[in-house]
Amino acid sequence: MGINYNYIKIIGLIVLVGFLYAFSKHRNSNRTVTNPNIKFIGENQLFVTDVTVSKLLIQNQKTVTGQPKEIIDLNELEIALNSNPMIKNAEVFMSVNGKLSAEIEQKRPIARVNTNVSYYIDDEGSFMPLSSNYAARVPLVTGIIEKNSLETVFEFAKAVDGDEFLKKHVVEIHQNANETIDFRVRKSDFTVHLGTLKKLKKKINNFKIFYQKALKDKILDNYKSVNLKFDKQVICTKK
Repeated sequence: MGINYNYIKIIGLIVLVGFLYAFSKHRNSNRTVTNPNIKFIGENQLFVTDVTVSKLLIQNQKTVTGQPKEIIDLNELEIALNSNPMIKNAEVFMSVNGKLSAEIEQKRPIARVNTNVSYYIDDEGSFMPLSSNYAARVPLVTGIIEKNSLETVFEFAKAVDGDEFLKKHVVEIHQNANETIDFRVRKSDFTVHLGTLKKLKKKINNFKIFYQKALKDKILDNYKSVNLKFDKQVICTKK
């Protein structure tokens, strides 16, 4: 009987592939997670630290560092990171050699509520707690504020944040009981009565014209209030 060398080659190839697979699986199962590589993306990199992120990277009630690579649930880690109220978005990756990486985008505050409780309002209108690591230079929000009803304050704060003039000058936003808005500007004693947010762009433009004219004439300190409630005029009350 002749020897079928092709058959022997196929058997040998199957044995070799099985050996390599078993070896690779055994080697991979013995790999452990190294210290995670944490990368902050975007402009805001101040409120959440590497230490905070590392503490959120928990698997089986302990940090992922040193744990077997095969037991790590990346989806669970992402959920844990995204549950942090200072984090806007988080993604977690694992390389073939067990290197864990996390990309973190932090929230961006545009106003700070300063009532019986203090917290930030971020650029999407959501609650954001204060940070012990950094205090953002944003307008203070005072008055009648409910955490679950920030729409009016947020809309005006967003307008301030998106306007270079207002962003430079507005230091306080006050919401009244009827949800009308007042605000105060830097280095001035007067209160600006904005009223409702109807025709907001027109009211803001009226205020800019008033402010620049009064600043040029050096009479800003003569006023105790500026009323913008009527979009066709600015009514000023002297001290």
